[in-house]
Amino acid sequence: MTSPHDGDDEGSATEPKPLTCARCGVRADGAPPTWTLSVENGVRLHYCERCSRENLRAIEGRLDSQWW
Repeated sequence: MTSPHDGDDEGSATEPKPLTCARCGVRADGAPPTWTLSVENGVRLHYCERCSRENLRAIEGRLDSQWW
């Protein structure tokens, strides 16, 4: 018996896309443990270490990035 997905690559795993900082646009090599993840209006946004440090008070205050 064959599955409707036999020979079909739609369900296969793909290479993860590199993270890009939502503020400055820098790209990460691999999974950076020092980056910050924010969910704003249901959208996952990643911020590099530099942008995270520069905006720490706003992040801790839970301000959306448009207010930084």
